[in-house]
Amino acid sequence: MPAVDDFTWQSWTGLGLAVAIALGIVIVVTGMLALGARIASRKWAGAYATFGPPRRRLRVLLGLIGVWIAISLTLPAAVVEAGWRPIINQTFRILVILAAAWFITAIVRLMFERVLRRYDITVDDNRVARRMQTQLLLVRRIVVVVVGLIAVAAALLTFPGAQAAGASLLASAGLASVIAGLAAQSTLSNVFAGMQLAFSDAIRIDDVVIVEEEFGRVEEITLTYVVVKLWDQRRMVLPSVYFATTPFQNWTRQTSDLIGAIMLDLDWRLDVDAMRAKLDDILAGTPLWDGRVANVAVTDATGGRIEVRVLVSAADAPTLWDLRVLVREQLVSWVRNEAPEALPGQRVIGGGGDAEVSAIESAEDAGAE
Repeated sequence: MPAVDDFTWQSWTGLGLAVAIALGIVIVVTGMLALGARIASRKWAGAYATFGPPRRRLRVLLGLIGVWIAISLTLPAAVVEAGWRPIINQTFRILVILAAAWFITAIVRLMFERVLRRYDITVDDNRVARRMQTQLLLVRRIVVVVVGLIAVAAALLTFPGAQAAGASLLASAGLASVIAGLAAQSTLSNVFAGMQLAFSDAIRIDDVVIVEEEFGRVEEITLTYVVVKLWDQRRMVLPSVYFATTPFQNWTRQTSDLIGAIMLDLDWRLDVDAMRAKLDDILAGTPLWDGRVANVAVTDATGGRIEVRVLVSAADAPTLWDLRVLVREQLVSWVRNEAPEALPGQRVIGGGGDAEVSAIESAEDAGAE
């Protein structure tokens, strides 16, 4: 180790000046790039904000390279003689590799974001957009992981003897690989299942699904898990292998339009044609109905009551839910106010013969008494 006296003020001043000049050049270069981005923003709106993360990471990368060059050129002789140059070079080499990988991941994210903007999932017919977003997001994650692994491997290979050590590890890795494979079996199965989901088009971002008897939308698909945003704002996180091995409902697999049923238990005296006319009036007055399906059918008649099934259709699941609620409420109100004879009642056999007692008649009798 050299003594402090071995470092002259001239050495320190020269080193500091070189580092300052290098950082100044980096600031000028990145400033020119920022100015170019601002000028580009006049023609392409949002260009300056879009290049923000890569620009900041490029500033760090260029700063490390500039400081490394400055220190290498002005390193005091006492430091060189003490054997510090290899350590300094090794440190900056690793930092530059990691900073370069950090900058490359920003470029990768920028490129994928530019492509993703072409696929808008807020439009009505968004099946292609949802499929492309799902696949592109997964590919982006894979690319980022690969870049990170390459950077770590490159950093490790900068150490002397790392290649020989790696060869010896590979030669003796037979048993270790088997053990690691068994230990990581669950993780690897989820990774492959995630890739299968993305490219087999089984589920996509924003798909409406029923999982574990819960209704929700696919919010995120990663390499190992899928996040489903439930109707009440909760998030259900499921391993990717779940969707590859467990049956689930996908309400937007081909199209988003759906048919829903409203079930009503009513009396046999219901005028079914009048209910059909009322349904037509309800649907004609709401934009929730897409005009495809409107049907009233008696599906069962047992136990003194009839089961009426009302079918309606809508453009998507949330709209269908609102439409079913609206139709159910208005039909119940119609039966109560305009067709009270259809209210469900009890039929009993009296001692003198058959007698029919409906719920509304019982209520009127009770009021009269």
